[in-house]
Amino acid sequence: MPKPDRDPAFERRLDELRQEAKTQGRVEGRGVDIAGSPLPIAAVKNGPNGHGPNHRGKPGLERAVQSGADKPGYFGMPVIKPPVWTWEIPIYFFIGGLCGMAAVIALAATVFGQPEIVRAAMWIAAFGGVASPVLLIMDLGRPLLFFNMLRVFKLRSAMSMGVYILTPYGMTAIPGAMAVELAHWHLLPDGLWSTLLHLVAVTLTFAAGLSGMLLATYTGVLIGATAVPAWNRHRSLLPLHFGTAGMGSAVGLLGLFGYTLRPLAAIFWVTVAVETILWLWLMFRRHGPADRALHEGLSGHLLMPAEILSGPLSLVLVSVGWMQAAAVAFMLGSLLSRFGWVQAGKQSSKDPEAVFASQR
Repeated sequence: MPKPDRDPAFERRLDELRQEAKTQGRVEGRGVDIAGSPLPIAAVKNGPNGHGPNHRGKPGLERAVQSGADKPGYFGMPVIKPPVWTWEIPIYFFIGGLCGMAAVIALAATVFGQPEIVRAAMWIAAFGGVASPVLLIMDLGRPLLFFNMLRVFKLRSAMSMGVYILTPYGMTAIPGAMAVELAHWHLLPDGLWSTLLHLVAVTLTFAAGLSGMLLATYTGVLIGATAVPAWNRHRSLLPLHFGTAGMGSAVGLLGLFGYTLRPLAAIFWVTVAVETILWLWLMFRRHGPADRALHEGLSGHLLMPAEILSGPLSLVLVSVGWMQAAAVAFMLGSLLSRFGWVQAGKQSSKDPEAVFASQR
């Protein structure tokens, strides 16, 4: 079989490099450019030693060079893989935050002797204990994958810890809501069994409250502990934001159900104020290319209205006494923000300039 024709200049340069490496132990200056390789744009456009294009008439490579000529990365292509999450994950973030903080409210209501709040909050928490694993399994595709994640326990892995937070949460919130309901209706005669039922209800409520607090905030840790620019840049802020949004949503939902105690109203005021500060932070504290996904494109169009809904608009509504309208606006903003943050991760991961800027 005849050997393919080779560029004499290319072969001569290879011989020079071999000889230089043999005699000096190193190579100075430029090497050679391989057609189709992810080399710097200028090198591919100019070819070896700056003499003409190196793609040798390949139209696909030429288009890649032209489209990525003024972009960093590999011909303007993404440097890191974007998240592949679909709609189930942002809804999981929202429900996990709301229901997890509902369990925290139930714990506080138990301490301060508000049994009706405990009942309502624990049933909300129990809904999260059912819906959250279902959403995760839907995203994973197979139930077995969820159970396989329980085989590994890593303190330094937010995803591993998330599974070990969600599992005890569901195992305490669901039976806890049942125990609270049975204790409320006094189905057991007074005496030992009634006392034991009350003790079980209180214990499960405390356990659900503690794990619920972690469930509502760990998702912010999960996405912040990545190389995704828009998430990593705000890794310290995201757990607080997710927890606050979950608490405000839980209080708002209880308010829509008719539970309008003064302590709940005070908590809602605080969460609305925090979300308003967050909106101001995102508006005026920008980090250039690293987090421009929070302000541009689809993610920007989701996040800015979301923060306005759960921040300044809710603050105005609650100030004039429209508590139910404020609760609806806050919950809608919290849900939209979850979709916005996930979309911002996808958008910034596809932007090589954002990745490089976040690492400086």
